[in-house]
Amino acid sequence: MSRIDNEMIHNNLNWRYACKKFDPTKKIRESDWNVLLDSLRLSASSYGLQPWKFIVVQNPEIRQQLLPLSFGQTPITEASHLVVLAFKEKMDEAHITQFLKKTAQVRGVDESTLDGYKNMMIGDVVKGPRSAVISCWAQKQVYIAMGFMLTTAALMEIDTLPMEGINPAEYDKVLGLENSGFKTVAAIACGYRAEDDAYQFAKKVRFDLKDVVIVK
Repeated sequence: MSRIDNEMIHNNLNWRYACKKFDPTKKIRESDWNVLLDSLRLSASSYGLQPWKFIVVQNPEIRQQLLPLSFGQTPITEASHLVVLAFKEKMDEAHITQFLKKTAQVRGVDESTLDGYKNMMIGDVVKGPRSAVISCWAQKQVYIAMGFMLTTAALMEIDTLPMEGINPAEYDKVLGLENSGFKTVAAIACGYRAEDDAYQFAKKVRFDLKDVVIVK
């Protein structure tokens, strides 16, 4: 496996910004989009439980419905691709069992050898104190996946806009998520910046490392 050059990583992370205006004529290639989707799938999550769904909204009519539910932000309709991130409302034994069945299959082990891990997870996120705040826990996992996608897109020189400025409850209605066990938390618009998006020329403002990193 070849290593990505340090300078390239640094340059691309500096190149990335929250794109406010997309060029609607520029579309992401299918092969590139598949890589971006896989960055969501391959994201880290607590226990590896992946308490999420990712809804790719390509239907122009649905995206038009989402526009007023997003404070009129034009990337909703103008970006090449739009993905809505949803979190699992409650964790249950069925989800954990499904995950461990997949684990046993992929790793070629007997599922019974994972019973200890299964009981530990159930004792924590299903029956333990964390179950009372599991919705918050699941949303945190989704934001890890968002970070994976934003970073991957930057390395591919694909523009993104992470969006919390939406009405999640109304999104759920439009996307048919009501009573599904999943709820909208955020969205990501993906595509290519418009030439006249002034934000691309603004200098990135970040605190210095010494202000945010503590070394003990």
